[in-house]
Amino acid sequence: MPRTTHPELHRTERIGWLRAAVLGANDGIVSTASLLVGVAAAGGGRGELMVAGVAGLVAGAMSMAAGEYVSVSSQADTERADLERERAELAAEPELEAQELTSIYVARGLSRELAAQVADQLMAHDALGAHARDELGISSTHAARPVQAALTSAATFAVGAALPLAAALVSPTAATAPIVAATSLLFLTGLGAVGAQTGGAPIGRAALRVAFWGALAMALTAGVGSLFGAVV
Repeated sequence: MPRTTHPELHRTERIGWLRAAVLGANDGIVSTASLLVGVAAAGGGRGELMVAGVAGLVAGAMSMAAGEYVSVSSQADTERADLERERAELAAEPELEAQELTSIYVARGLSRELAAQVADQLMAHDALGAHARDELGISSTHAARPVQAALTSAATFAVGAALPLAAALVSPTAATAPIVAATSLLFLTGLGAVGAQTGGAPIGRAALRVAFWGALAMALTAGVGSLFGAVV
């Protein structure tokens, strides 16, 4: 029998968790590496480095989780409010809502007659779903998921932060700053490449972009540590 359907995997399905994962891992590496480099530049010993690094990992992971949850929850609240308003409009003025959906399809290239038929059939099947998708731009693929974003960001931040922390743990105290900086830049470059590969973006540009901002953050923090000459 001929195949009438075929499986397709689209990268847009990864947007929700991919954004949170890349953001969390990137922040974990950059913030923890910068913190360690700054403390090392200020003359901190291994004990101070470990305390600062672990504290930065825990605080950063919780901050990322809370920030992502609050931010994405706000998006989810807005989506729910828009859907409630659309549901009320569909109940009060279904004819006007059908005309609105028809105009959307006409603007996308359908004839008015065909657009009206499509709008009528979609509204008969799932009126709210049709308006949510085509009028409001809300779909299951891009819907806000606060818990998923929070957990993903916290976990990936912790993993990212553990990398420069491990480098600081095994490096000689006198060479901690350059070793942490160099290994963190490698981690960031790899993260940018993996994120680009997963999302289908150009790998080289993404890797360089992530590495540049990480290097800038570490350089500025090292400058602050050297300037004050004390553990912060």
